[in-house]
Amino acid sequence: MHIVFVLYDRMTALDAVGPYEVLSRLPGAEVTFAAAAAGPVNTDTGALRLTATTSLAHAPAPDLVLVPGGPDIAAQVTDAPLHAWLRAVDAGTTWMTSVCTGSLILAAAGLLRGRRATSHWLAADRLPAYGAIPSPGRVILDGHYATAAGVSAGIDLALTLADRIAGPQVAQSIQLAIEYDPAPPFAAGSPASAPPPIVAFLRANRHLIMSS
Repeated sequence: MHIVFVLYDRMTALDAVGPYEVLSRLPGAEVTFAAAAAGPVNTDTGALRLTATTSLAHAPAPDLVLVPGGPDIAAQVTDAPLHAWLRAVDAGTTWMTSVCTGSLILAAAGLLRGRRATSHWLAADRLPAYGAIPSPGRVILDGHYATAAGVSAGIDLALTLADRIAGPQVAQSIQLAIEYDPAPPFAAGSPASAPPPIVAFLRANRHLIMSS
């Protein structure tokens, strides 16, 4: 199985690295990190770079594509070459997936029209502008499209896909191998459970978190 992770400037590293830690452990997985051009790609913190080993144009035909999100995807939602590549490979994929605001990139490419999808909770209200149907949940499957909510939900997405691709035994073995057993110190992981003042603060200052 060829898995292509799409990289671009100022993407969120965990959106790709979290799912990579799961999907790269699938039996027979072959992983490629690809960007508009091969080479280092800056992530959103500016302190970390990921390396695209090839360009999208030269990436192997993918069975699974993962598009990460980022705090500022203005360039990616208007990136005609990226959208053209996504549309070109879509029909041949078993899974076309995204994490966080990556779903807005898929939607802007025209792939989620009329489909249920999720995104970061501060960005989900932008999905209808591209014809997608915002749906609550950490992972949403609609056809061969799979979208994950914000950042950490990418690991949940990858485990869901591992189950669909290789079965529950493999998926659970991977989960145990990476010791994915979340026990956060706060119940503040979603707007439904976080203290209202925290939710209000982030809504009021969303421009500091998401520029797009």
